[in-house]
Amino acid sequence: MSDTELTALLTRIADALERIAPPTLKPADMSRASAFVWHAESASLQPVPVVNHVEMGLLRGIDHVRGILTDNTRRFASGHPANNALLWGARGMGKSSLVKAAHAAVNAETGGRLVLIEIHREDIASLPRLLGVLKDHPDRRFILFCDDLSFDHDDTAYKSLKAVLEGGIEGRPANVIFYATSNRRHLMPRDMVENERSTAINPSEAVEEKVSLSDRFGLWLGFHSCSQQDYLEMVRGYCDSYGLEIDDETLRAEAVEWATTRGARSGRVAWQYIQDLAGRQGKPLD
Repeated sequence: MSDTELTALLTRIADALERIAPPTLKPADMSRASAFVWHAESASLQPVPVVNHVEMGLLRGIDHVRGILTDNTRRFASGHPANNALLWGARGMGKSSLVKAAHAAVNAETGGRLVLIEIHREDIASLPRLLGVLKDHPDRRFILFCDDLSFDHDDTAYKSLKAVLEGGIEGRPANVIFYATSNRRHLMPRDMVENERSTAINPSEAVEEKVSLSDRFGLWLGFHSCSQQDYLEMVRGYCDSYGLEIDDETLRAEAVEWATTRGARSGRVAWQYIQDLAGRQGKPLD
């Protein structure tokens, strides 16, 4: 091979390595917003000027877990010890709404020091790179938030999350906490766990490997289907908050019918009814 051919080959190799190399970490301007979305491909944080959140007082039927998560968030924002939190359970009962509401409420108390960063489920493997960005901002406190977190068969991304939450050599920066929501208590499908029991050489160790991820969360906050009374209180609370005028008897009849046609009672169903009601009355929900 001639020198010219060798040079051309080395140039092509260098170009290929540059294309597959992880993107360079970009400095983040935390003064642009109090919430961001992490984009792993570009290793960047996209500011969210206005977070779509529900006021804390409108989250009904979850009073106990609401208080626990808010207190935990307040301690973290104040620089005190706090736990990673897993919010799990029934669909539509306000898991992600509570995280955003707690951030908004506590951030208002701390003068904008608390930052919410959403990371998508498919970007969990990039967590170490994101932490590399956040550790350079010791004046801020960061809630990493992953909505609808779960792992399927042959998915090894959970190992990256385990290392970040607890047990990695470098560890999680003191100014970072992780909140996740999931419909699954152990973040793994039940048949995945059962399959490990039946096929592994050492079933107990195999199951332990799969479910131990949830043990990294100091707080397990369960969300359960609401009663009809809680559901109606949610609906009435929304009506009062947004100035929707309707008598109690009509509201009850319509809201119950709305839930019946959807086969469920939840905060999400209550909000969907309110959107319909506001549309019929020609009133905005803002």
